[in-house]
Amino acid sequence: MSADTATVGSNVYHRIKRDIIFGALEPGAKLKLNVLKDRYSASLSTLRETLNRLSSEGFVAAPAQRGFFVRDVSAEDHKEIAELRILLECHALEQSLANGDTEWEGNLVAAHHKLARMEERMLSGDLSSKETWKRYDWEFHLATIQACRSQNLLDLHAIIYDKYLRYQNLVLTHRGEVASREHAALLQAAIDRDAERATSLLRMHVRGGLEHTSEAMGWAK
Repeated sequence: MSADTATVGSNVYHRIKRDIIFGALEPGAKLKLNVLKDRYSASLSTLRETLNRLSSEGFVAAPAQRGFFVRDVSAEDHKEIAELRILLECHALEQSLANGDTEWEGNLVAAHHKLARMEERMLSGDLSSKETWKRYDWEFHLATIQACRSQNLLDLHAIIYDKYLRYQNLVLTHRGEVASREHAALLQAAIDRDAERATSLLRMHVRGGLEHTSEAMGWAK
């Protein structure tokens, strides 16, 4: 495979994955290759390779002889993904707090600053940059675990986080000041290297997001 072909394939992969995560390609939608070919300016072979990759990651379903579909959503899957995120991220957070240096702290503080400023805008009623808000949220949580010293762990966490994010984007509403306070408290616990408090806050934060989305989707019992 040439470098140009690999670049095109990577670009198509990221565009389709983004459209699944942010809902431009809706849960359960059939992914027709001829339609995708025009939409993403990609060859059929590139699309098949991309959709097979997304299938292996759990964003696309590929039932035998039926083509490709955007992976559907359910309350059970949502809860499982949230618990997997907690499992992976808490472990990575513990390792990161043990290993993080001054540069790690600086990057963490900077990531939180961007997120906090965006949350201030949203609390004031400006909801025009929700995608940027989600990106800053990801950058902050990634910064907390960046020093875990395990690329395999970071890679697995990234996939689970994207699945969790997809569910949040089904409703794309902000939990407001509660989430902002949780982020600030998590930052302080991380800077203090208080792993017990940091992981407790993270569990509460993720499950709070789970409950918020479940209620908005009518899944809460």
